[in-house]
Order: sequence, then C-alpha cells, then structure tokens
Amino acid sequence: MVAKLYSVAITGIDAEIIEVELDAKPAGTLSYKIIGLPDSGVREAMERVQSAIRNCGYDYPRGRVVANLAPAEIRKEGALYDLPLALAMILQTGNLQSDLLDRYLVLGELSLSGEVRPARGVIAAAIIAEQRGFAGLIIPAANAAEAAFMRDKITIAPVENLTAAVGFISGAVAGAVAPTLPDFDPTAADTAESPLCFSDVRGQEAVKRALEIAAAGGHNILMMGPPGSGKTMCAQRLPTILPDLTYVEALEATKIHSVAGELRPGQGLLRRRPFRSPHHSASAAGLIGGGATPRPGEISLAHNGVLFLDEAPEFPRPLLETLRQPLEDGEITISRAAGSSRYPANIMLVLSMNLCPCGKRGTRQICRCSPFEIERYAGKLSAPLLDRVDIHIDAPVVKYEELRGRRSGEKSAVIRGRVTAARAVQQARFSQKATPINARMTAAEIEKFCPLTAEGEALLKNAINRLGLSARAGTRVLKVARTIADLAGAAVIAPTHLAEAIQYRVLDKPSE
Repeated sequence: MVAKLYSVAITGIDAEIIEVELDAKPAGTLSYKIIGLPDSGVREAMERVQSAIRNCGYDYPRGRVVANLAPAEIRKEGALYDLPLALAMILQTGNLQSDLLDRYLVLGELSLSGEVRPARGVIAAAIIAEQRGFAGLIIPAANAAEAAFMRDKITIAPVENLTAAVGFISGAVAGAVAPTLPDFDPTAADTAESPLCFSDVRGQEAVKRALEIAAAGGHNILMMGPPGSGKTMCAQRLPTILPDLTYVEALEATKIHSVAGELRPGQGLLRRRPFRSPHHSASAAGLIGGGATPRPGEISLAHNGVLFLDEAPEFPRPLLETLRQPLEDGEITISRAAGSSRYPANIMLVLSMNLCPCGKRGTRQICRCSPFEIERYAGKLSAPLLDRVDIHIDAPVVKYEELRGRRSGEKSAVIRGRVTAARAVQQARFSQKATPINARMTAAEIEKFCPLTAEGEALLKNAINRLGLSARAGTRVLKVARTIADLAGAAVIAPTHLAEAIQYRVLDKPSE
C-alpha cells in the first residue's frame, strides 16, 4: 500500500500543492530515499523523521522505503516536509488509521525528539488550502496566530509535537485544537504605542511637512543635509504617521514576511506598515531578492510600507538602479534558469544623503572636497532614479535655539490624523484600485483628477522650462500637488498647492 497525503511547496510568495507518497517494500538491506527534485534540506529529512518517530514511540517502515514528492518539476526545499513524511511512515506501518489525511495539508519541521518547529509560508498554505477545497491545515503550534485569519473557512490544527499530530488525525483529540487559536478581528487596528514620535524632532519643520505630504500620498522622498541634521531620526518616525494596514494590505505584507521567515513565533498578521532600513553593504539579493533559491529581498519586505536607504550614495550605483523598475511597477521579477518569481514591491522609498563625501558641506566646518568629488558623489543618484523620487527636501543644520528650546513639535498622532483624512479622500477617489494613493495615479487619472487653473498652467509651464524637468518629473509634481490639496481639504489644485509641489523639485541636482 502506498501512503499518500498532501503538503505544499513555496514558489515566490505563493504555495503549490505537493503530493507526498511513500512506499515500503521488504528487503534485506534498509534504505530510505526521497525523489521528486528535493534539495539537500529535504534529502536529510529521513534521518530527522526516523529519530522523531522512534523517540515518540512509533514504528517506522523497514526495508526499501521510497518517498516521492510530486509534481517532480517543482523544486522542494526546506524542512517543512518532515511532518508529512513522518505521518506517511506511521500510516504505512498501520499504526495510524484515518481517512482525514487526504483532506488536510500538512507542513512542519521535526526535531529529533518529535517536536514540531515553525515553518515558512503558512499563510500561503492556508490560502491555497481554502482555494483548493481542503478541510484544513496541520501546522506547527508556533504558526497558529499566523493562520488564525482563516479559522472561519478551514480547520486550523496547530500541533506541538508528532504525538499531537497523530492524535488529531486519528480523531483522539479531534476538535480539541480549535480553542487554542488566538482571536482574529480583520478590522482591528494596532493599539500598541510606538516609542518614537515626531515631537522628539526639534526644528526641521520643512522636513516634517515634506514627510507628512509623502505619507499622505505615498510619495518617494529624498532628504539632503549634513550629518546630524535629523534625517535618519525623521525617517525612523515616518511609520508613526502612516495609517494602519488594511486587511488586504496586511495579508499581502504578512504573506511576504512569512515566506521569508521573518515572522516571530506566535506573531499574527502585521498591522503596522513595514519599515526596512538595510545597510549600504547589502547585496543585490538582499536588497531586491533572489539567490540560488529566490527569496524576497528588502524591497519586497517593505511592501505596503517604507524602504529607507540611509546614506544612499554609499550603496553601489548598479544596485540603486535596480530600484527604478519596481518603483514604477510596484513589483519585481527575479528570473533564474529554473524559472522566475514575482514579488510585490509597492513601497515608499525614503533616501537620505550628505551634501559631499566628507559630510562637512553645509556646516561651519571646512569641507575640503573638490568640485569633482562632490559631483561624483552626487552622481551616484542618477537622473532617472531621482525622477522617480517625488519630493526632494533640504535638511539643514539645526540651530542651537531650536535644539535646546522647550517648545516641542506636533505629536505623531496629530499628524497621523491629517494623513489618515487625506488617505480617506484618496480611498473614495480611487475606490476601484488596489492601491488607492495619489503616487500611483495613471496618466488618465492625472488628467481627470489634477485639473489646473489658467494661473496654475502658467506656473507649471514656467517651472518645467526653468528647471528643465522631464515629463515624468512634471507628472510627479502634479501628483504631489494633488496630495497637498487633499491635506488642505481642497477639491481643486490651487496655485499655492502647485507652488509648494514645485519647490520640492528645485533640489533635483544634489551637487548644486
């Protein structure tokens, strides 16, 4: 008899159904083999599985044992097949009699003692289980909160060890696992207070205003100024003024983090928007994704949130240039010989940079950088990349009076209220779009929602001609102006809104 049950393989950020078949034939020599395009982690599974079965008091098949993971053209990786292989072995020996196995997806890594360890991609597995009509999932207990959002559609069976999995399947504890799932409210907001607040930032009112506009419309932003002027401090507080993720956004973001193995044990759906700040020494695979077995990179882990590149010119220029396509398309495709994987990358890009390589330009210290060195430093951010950054803002040195003054700035909660109100306007405006923000307006939507008065047309024409803005930069000015008008509660873009948007393009050339 061939024992058969089902598991999943993670491809990109989605799951594919995998049939786990196990056949045992009596033979003089014991042998265990896994076929079906397994990687080294899967091939090692038999040693872990045998120890886990033995230490939990069960028998395992003797003789020539072959496990097949089908379809064979999909590469199988990781240790998530340990639990299904163990259950298939126990089923093969006759110690487990159940007709439930063909109705559940099973995944989880086993320790030698039989403990079930967390697995990647549980959210993707839960989604495909519901789509394909499976009754439920048997998953590690540490992933219970991650899958709780599907508790009303399929049965979620979190198990702590192999014995609990056998007990559930055999029906001995059927129904006893459901109460262990955490409550899940898809409309609930994250009420946890962040220790960061914009009231901590002294001075830099222009920078805080620019970040409020960027948050309200989902715009990319570049901050330029000397070290210590508060660029990083402001960027770190940007998530505190962004609205919570919607249920759909939270599902997308958490799915990516789950596949990448970034979720903590017991962590459920993300509520706060992701904030990722990779170091400039990050590799291409680390930033944009990829590797021998493609995984999401920092740009995808920041999906529906913020990607902050501090000291952006220190990143290799070819690496920065790879951001151009995902900034336009909101996704990134990693192509390898074995196939391609698509990862979402709808992000707010926040860049910061000094005014020169030594960082003393713009301060009272003496900068000894030559014009050529300054030009080469600024040139690491190419014109095509800067075109895709909607807001460019100067962050000058903070004056002593502002730094030591008693007056504190607005709290993040106050700014967040204005941002949320502006986002609500955009939600109504783009009710049919998956990403209802001004930064993602199409050319047709700009034509419809960004009409200008005669005075506004003259102002924009003069700005484009004098600043030498590209067509792309001109449309981004209109998007920012639309957001400024939304923050002001104005239905029509006024010349004052347009003028403020234009001033955020004056610094297009950082070397000047």
